[in-house]
Amino acid sequence: MTKRLQVLLDEDEYREIQAIARGQRLSVSEWVRQALRKARFDRPRATKEAKLRAIAEAGRHQYPTADIDTMLAEIEAGRRL
Repeated sequence: MTKRLQVLLDEDEYREIQAIARGQRLSVSEWVRQALRKARFDRPRATKEAKLRAIAEAGRHQYPTADIDTMLAEIEAGRRL
């Protein structure tokens, strides 16, 4: 499903965007969609420090482990219950 987004621009700004879009042989709508996609992609993600903190935090927990054959056997045994 698509959604409509309404953005109000002053006339000078719209004309500038229109000229840029025309120069790229795009409609204004397509140019705006591409600009929004790029902005979403370029936004800062979690910092390296935040990722390292998350890994360190996960390392402080005890998780059940076993070799893969044992784990698969336990899963299958649980399905048969």
